[in-house]
Amino acid sequence: GLAAGTRGPSGPFELSVGFLILGGLLAAFTWKENVAGNVVSSDEEAGKDGDDGAGSKPTIRDAVKVVKEDPKIMLVGSIQSLFEAAMYIFVLNWPPAVSKAVSAYFAKFATDSSAAIATPYGTVFSCFMACCLLGSTLFGQMTSSTKVDKNGKSKAVSTENFAAGMLGLATLAMGCATLSISTSTPRILSALTSLPVLSTILSPLTALTGTISSLFSTPGSLIGILILSLFVFESCVGMYFPTIGTLRSKYFPDSHRSVVMNLFGIPLNAMVVTVFLSIEKLGVQGALGVSTTALALATACGLKLKGMIKKENEEKK
Repeated sequence: GLAAGTRGPSGPFELSVGFLILGGLLAAFTWKENVAGNVVSSDEEAGKDGDDGAGSKPTIRDAVKVVKEDPKIMLVGSIQSLFEAAMYIFVLNWPPAVSKAVSAYFAKFATDSSAAIATPYGTVFSCFMACCLLGSTLFGQMTSSTKVDKNGKSKAVSTENFAAGMLGLATLAMGCATLSISTSTPRILSALTSLPVLSTILSPLTALTGTISSLFSTPGSLIGILILSLFVFESCVGMYFPTIGTLRSKYFPDSHRSVVMNLFGIPLNAMVVTVFLSIEKLGVQGALGVSTTALALATACGLKLKGMIKKENEEKK
């Protein structure tokens, strides 16, 4: 606060340079190199002469082979690529989305119509970080192995089940955020309910459909839905990191983990770069729509993984 008051908006960033330099010096002079020991078993030593490639680092080709051999690795890697792509697209699109909603809502309170309405980005971002913390804490509470019932049976949620639920919630949240910034949402809902087939199906829910349509038609309700959706998604981000870390440690082989992770980073980066190169055509709504689609695909992968694990557990019994 003091740096911002003295130097303006760039003050905190200028101050952070000093802390980064200090951290770099501490790391340079106090951290020792973490070198793995060369422990060779007798079997490996015996076959060393017959295998010139023993001990060599795994290549991309090796990683592709490992992924092909185990579909669970493909599913976990796809979840990682799709969710993180959606997250990075979201990171650079939430400020204009929030700014648009804030301007639309507070314009009626402005005494000067030409004056710019400030958006509290810092407050929103602080709330995002609190939501991330909440999500990480929720993961720890729900998957903890110490949760048992009176009979000593574990009540913990499996990581695969938790991942599927978290991805579904993230998809719903991002979808609501996308709809909340669309000016055509009320017209879309009205058009859908006017179709003969859908009108028959939704006739018992006419009142609910009207309520949903009205929610997406006023600036006050739109900003509320948008902010709530973004907070829910950030909570899912907090759940995601411990979830994907657990899944990677469970399914990615230690010998190929870093290469496999880099392999799945290729489609992730390709998706993010493609969206931002096309941002003028897509707009904020289109970019968030791509995020929603990526999250829906990640949810499908999560459900597939959950089904495979359930099937394997039933076969073991």
